Amino acid sequence: MELKADRLTKRYKNIIAADRLTFTLQKGVTGLLGANGAGKTTLMRMLCGILTPTEGTVTYDGIPVTEESYRNILGYLPQDFGYYPDFTGTDFLMYFSALKGLSKQAAKARTEELLRIVGLSDVSKKRIKSYSGGMKQRLGIAQALINRPEVLIMDEPTAGLDPQERVRFRNLIGELGKNSIVLLSTHILSDIEHIADRVIMMRSGQIIWQGTWGDSNESLESFYLKEFGEEQHA
Repeated sequence: MELKADRLTKRYKNIIAADRLTFTLQKGVTGLLGANGAGKTTLMRMLCGILTPTEGTVTYDGIPVTEESYRNILGYLPQDFGYYPDFTGTDFLMYFSALKGLSKQAAKARTEELLRIVGLSDVSKKRIKSYSGGMKQRLGIAQALINRPEVLIMDEPTAGLDPQERVRFRNLIGELGKNSIVLLSTHILSDIEHIADRVIMMRSGQIIWQGTWGDSNESLESFYLKEFGEEQHA
């Protein structure tokens, strides 16, 4: 189980959004850290096969991520995910379950399970337009888990979550990382410091550091604060 990026580059005219990024992700949780505008979203979209790199490759166990077989084992939560405001939470997950090829019976069971996992069972029959920002984010997380993904990629998944929801989310991601490759991006160090096995840190489209918590000569907190400032540690 390996997701491998090799010299991954994305250029937009005179702007280099991702610059020769090389790394390998294996089972466990990897935190992708960087200030807003560091290139995290561009990288994640290439890892999902949504965005075509200018140069370089992305493969999962040797298979290009543009192959349909990869998409079948991928779960993805973009920073701004689309939804139908008049759908209920149940309708939304049933719809995406159908898109993933689940039978009606399997979709119903999986929808109920996921609503329970993300704490939305009590509002499952309410329309999404009535949900708070945190509730919508939890629904997006549930959507990314429908197909029990081997690779789970989440872009700023804790945005809009209150402190209690963040704890629930961290516990969930920690469990998922036992059997899957999980990559989640954030600009807040505390979002991943208790659950990430590995960290990749980006600035201006480049990887400036990658490794495990114990690899750095100085504490990751000190290094991160020096790079990005106190406001990113809230």
